[in-house]
Amino acid sequence: MRILIISDIHANLAAFETVMADAEGAWDTIWCLGDLVGYGPDPNECVELLCQYDHISLSGNHDWAVLGKIDINSFNDNARMAVKWTQDTLKPTNRDYLEALPTTLVKEPFTLAHASPRQPVWEYILDPYTAAANFPFFDTPYCLVGHSHVPILFEQADADKIIPIAPIYSESIHLNANRLIINPGSVGQPRDHDPRAAYAMLDTETMSWEHRRVKYPVEETQERMRMAGMPSKLIKRLEWGW
Repeated sequence: MRILIISDIHANLAAFETVMADAEGAWDTIWCLGDLVGYGPDPNECVELLCQYDHISLSGNHDWAVLGKIDINSFNDNARMAVKWTQDTLKPTNRDYLEALPTTLVKEPFTLAHASPRQPVWEYILDPYTAAANFPFFDTPYCLVGHSHVPILFEQADADKIIPIAPIYSESIHLNANRLIINPGSVGQPRDHDPRAAYAMLDTETMSWEHRRVKYPVEETQERMRMAGMPSKLIKRLEWGW
């Protein structure tokens, strides 16, 4: 099966639509790793677009925040403002959809978690030390995560050696015998100093993985954010990719 892997859309419809157009015809189903909403100006549109397709999805920390499952005082001022705006904007049917999402799933040979297998909603896996601490928390060969907005792979070469692997875009890699934690990056708010939308393609028959990047019209999302009165920092960061 060919699977479109997306994460951290963050209510950025222009980025989401661009990813869907870029991947058109190359996938059979979608796995979304959470955070459909938060930060961006199009929460309803992004939920409704995803629901048009055969898919599974997780719930992320911003999805939880909008649902009142997380104390938003733990968020910074800009993120908190975006959460409150989203709460006021989200349609009841789309809120119900988010309410029903799990934080983890197992689709052999993959475990799916929004943030990490150890702390599915909140932990960032950004370094080999944190990755090493998480390998004991899933039983499958591979774990797919989002949350950090940074595309990367962590390979467990042996019990004491974790190797971070930077993505090579638009080149398939074979998922080998070693265990992996893999992040596809963020569709709607990349944080690796590359403003292009990030996603991945997984082929479970050939066991191949491909990181991808695609340029989207950032200015369209920024203008919609201005119209919604969102903080300038959230608007500017999209063009800088952080």
